[in-house]
Amino acid sequence: MIRTHRPAAGVCALLAALAAGIAFPGQAVADETEQAAPKVELVLDVSGSMRTADIDGGTRMAAAKQAFNEVLDATPEGVQLGIRTLGANYRGNDRKEGCKDTAQLYPVGTLDRTEAKTAVATLTPTGWTPIGPALLKAADDLEGGGGTRRIVLISDGEDTCQPLDPCEVAREIAAKGVGLTIDTLGLVPDAKTRDQLSCIADATGGTYTSVQHKEELTDRVGQLVDRAADPVVTPVATEGTDQCSSAPTLKSGLYTDREEFGQQRWYRVDVDPGQELRASVSVAADRAVNADYGVLLRAVTVHGREIVRGEASGLGRTDVISTGLRYPKAESDDEDATPETVCLQVTNSFSAASGVKTSPGLPVELTVDVVDGPSQASDVASFGLGRGWWLLGALVLTGFLAGLVWGWVSRWRIAVWRTN
Repeated sequence: MIRTHRPAAGVCALLAALAAGIAFPGQAVADETEQAAPKVELVLDVSGSMRTADIDGGTRMAAAKQAFNEVLDATPEGVQLGIRTLGANYRGNDRKEGCKDTAQLYPVGTLDRTEAKTAVATLTPTGWTPIGPALLKAADDLEGGGGTRRIVLISDGEDTCQPLDPCEVAREIAAKGVGLTIDTLGLVPDAKTRDQLSCIADATGGTYTSVQHKEELTDRVGQLVDRAADPVVTPVATEGTDQCSSAPTLKSGLYTDREEFGQQRWYRVDVDPGQELRASVSVAADRAVNADYGVLLRAVTVHGREIVRGEASGLGRTDVISTGLRYPKAESDDEDATPETVCLQVTNSFSAASGVKTSPGLPVELTVDVVDGPSQASDVASFGLGRGWWLLGALVLTGFLAGLVWGWVSRWRIAVWRTN
């Protein structure tokens, strides 16, 4: 059975947007015909442990080769695909040399299926497991050109090249804001391998899958390659500041940032009269944190007056926490009315577990949407009720009258009882 972990910082923004009644803004979605070609690099562990014969009666290497061949046949047109190996060439016992053993087997580009299959057929399980160095090289292989970028890492064991922690490498890649996702697959993994591969995926909003059969491996790798070809909302990297006056001004779109533990980040949004600001934020714990945490999103005037806020808290059951807010600005009769600058403040109350690094900061996704507002939006508190005020008034009046009638009936019954 395939078990998939989706912490997803990419999914978390969508969930937050739905919770706040927000759809992804049109300006953030590029036209499909304008998107750069998606790029995928398959990173395969070819270390000595891949000789183990425990997948459907065959070796792990044989299962990986079969999966690659079937995936190469089914790769969508337009996807630029490459293959990188780790532990495929060095057969010695020198750890320093073994940890340099990563090479690009097939360059990222237009796929020649025959050539790629021929390259895969030459692989023989050989050496070490330098996952961290391989991820760094794979990120370099996918640089430039924009578009979707995805690394699919297939491994059957832990990295053997510490202290270059592959989980920290993944966090550094994510901190660069390059929009690169790393998905990991563990072949018959033990607990340590599972934890490490999950951590790598968590750091970039990717997925982790445990695989124990050939068909599972083929299906999952194929799904991930197909996913790269789907049109996506590409987040824009931004950098909030510690005060509103120097914060970046954001337009409608999806943004990514990093926020240190307990830090606050400020952003600015211009809202014209008659428009409505919709914003949501998600903060992901991509490392071990203490169980009690929260996130606060505030809309504040440039003079410091709070307009509206959204907040959420967690107790460790999920590694992503989201909240949102809406602010409709009243229409103005003044044709020369200027936009109002709204300051958005994002604050988190995460705290690091003992021995956990606090840098880089936690991944943040911020969705901003400025749309035409509702009519008569001057009263922010009443927004959303619409004609429900009439219903509320009718209910109050009905309750008042019902109370009078019940009081009169009760007094009459008491009077009759006393008379009898």
